[in-house]
Amino acid sequence: MTDSPTGATGATGATVRAGSTPAPAARPLRIGNASGFYGDRFDAMREMLTGGPLDVLTGDYLAELTMLILGRDRLKNPAGGYARTFLRQLEECLGLAHEKGVRLVANAGGLNPAGLADAVRELAQRLGIPARVAHVEGDDLTARHPKSLAAHAYLGGEGIATCLREGADIVVTGRVTDAALVTGPAAAHFGWAPGGGPPARAQSSVGEYDRLAGAVVAGHVLECGTQATGGNYAFFAEHDPERLRHPGFPVAEIHEDGTSVITKHDGTGGVVDLGTVTAQLLYETSGARYAGPDVTARLDSVRLTQEGPDRVRIDGVRGEAPPPTLKVGLNRLGGFRNEVVFVLTGLDIEKKAAFVRAQLETALMAAKSRPADVRWKLARTDQPDAPTEETASALLRLVVRDPDQDTVGRTLSGAAVELALGSYPGFHVLAPPGKGVPYGVFEDVYVPHGDVEHMAVLHDGHRIHVMPAHDTRVLEPLEEPPLPEPPPPGPTRRAPLGLVAGARSGDKGGNANVGVWARTDDAWRWLAHTLTTDRFRELLPETADLTVVRHVLPNLRALNFVVEGVLGEGVAAQHRFDPQAKALGEWLRSRHLDIPEVLL
Repeated sequence: MTDSPTGATGATGATVRAGSTPAPAARPLRIGNASGFYGDRFDAMREMLTGGPLDVLTGDYLAELTMLILGRDRLKNPAGGYARTFLRQLEECLGLAHEKGVRLVANAGGLNPAGLADAVRELAQRLGIPARVAHVEGDDLTARHPKSLAAHAYLGGEGIATCLREGADIVVTGRVTDAALVTGPAAAHFGWAPGGGPPARAQSSVGEYDRLAGAVVAGHVLECGTQATGGNYAFFAEHDPERLRHPGFPVAEIHEDGTSVITKHDGTGGVVDLGTVTAQLLYETSGARYAGPDVTARLDSVRLTQEGPDRVRIDGVRGEAPPPTLKVGLNRLGGFRNEVVFVLTGLDIEKKAAFVRAQLETALMAAKSRPADVRWKLARTDQPDAPTEETASALLRLVVRDPDQDTVGRTLSGAAVELALGSYPGFHVLAPPGKGVPYGVFEDVYVPHGDVEHMAVLHDGHRIHVMPAHDTRVLEPLEEPPLPEPPPPGPTRRAPLGLVAGARSGDKGGNANVGVWARTDDAWRWLAHTLTTDRFRELLPETADLTVVRHVLPNLRALNFVVEGVLGEGVAAQHRFDPQAKALGEWLRSRHLDIPEVLL
């Protein structure tokens, strides 16, 4: 696709001799993203390749749940286990990428990066397009965890960088960190040495890990696609709906010192501003130290500046040596689940719920085998004197889990259906329960860097072992930074938190994180002193008995709350109504508290 080993002019990686004039700085690297998850907008790859200039186009296809889905796919077909969408996108776009000299880097390899690399080679040959396809492997540790369906270490970007330095046009990986899709191309382009060392081309005053940390932050902003350009944005109502209807995917212009500008192709939908970038920065993170296999990025050092329309500069990022261990995500089948939702309409909602619950519990107790886990939840969606039947109805959800499929299938369906003519008035369900379906459990463990055989496999089959980080630092929490001065006392009004604060939430295993930010200094002074962990639990009663940890990020005027255990055994276990905590932040924003009138 391109003759340059890094895909960009100037990034030669040549050493500078003593006393010689340093080579001029490499031009910025323009990296786009075309996928935030397996199932994202299919046309995004074409949109990004035709919408404007790029050096590298990335795609993030993996999540904790995706690894479980691919694991189940591979049980049916050992040659599978990768994101087939990527292959279908390439069938339409490989020629475009070749014509434009854009390199492609994606983690679509999932559980079988070698299999995907072979499939891409076959596709390129069939289409008559020259393409050097490499892949990264070594993340698969399933053999060491025989009770797991999939066990994969989160690798860094150096394997990707090695493939690109050796001339790859397309690099597919398995489980790497999301940010590695950006740090790898950046390290190859700028000649950064492995492990955050200084570039071979020229000396720099920037700290050895700061450049990589800057690329990690840019990668974190890009990884979820249109969430950085106005998708899922708390203040969406302040923008023209037409502008947000079809947001373009994000682009990062990364500089040699690790600074970057987040933008998008001209003429595409969406918006890139301080709010959209802040929201994505807070997504699925925790404290000030954002650890990865290449570097630990200090989120408390990030500075954001609105440089122009749809252009946000990221600078000031500091980095530290990565921790001595790698995270390993373990996915296993937890058993089978089933559910039934009873519709309760009109009067006596609570009594109807208690009545049918007692009936079904009695039937389950009388069955040969009662499900091991039985959970009820009443959602009062009904309204008094409602104008429609639907708005007069509440929903009573029953979820059951058990190691045996029949116990959650036939046992539940029989007990529920037999109540049809002998239960509460107006009895009906949203859908009859079917067969029990398998559910997954996610957990993470940690292994030393040296326990993982990180390998770059080049287009010609040559294998290059990627050495682990040359230096590490045990991850420790930072002391909480000083808070700003509290606002002066004044009149307040009862109002939703979301009038003065944005939020973005998501899942990390069984935990949820909720990032909350203010848009002005005055609102930040109030938020920092008001939204304590105790107030957080008060506003979200589901968290009252859980451990909630608050992290303060003054540069972003933000608080990040980690709620431990709220998602049970992870998204695949579907522990709660919102199993990925996607809307937890919006629930928080809807809660009322006393807000200074000057902020409203």
